[in-house]
Amino acid sequence: MEPINKITSVMTPLDRKNVDTDQIISKEFLKRIERTGFGKYLFYHWRFHPDGSPIQEFVLNDRVSKALKF
Repeated sequence: MEPINKITSVMTPLDRKNVDTDQIISKEFLKRIERTGFGKYLFYHWRFHPDGSPIQEFVLNDRVSKALKF
């Protein structure tokens, strides 16, 4: 595997204080064997309702953020 040297993407502010590391990637997703594909689980419980539908007000769910790279 080659190291990441540079990622070009749009910056998105996360206007929250004291972000707990368990919110960045929740513990239930850390049991995966693969070391890739974690972007879809980033802030999962802030981004999605319990039924899996997106919470439209969360910054990573707006149309501009769809182009972001995780």
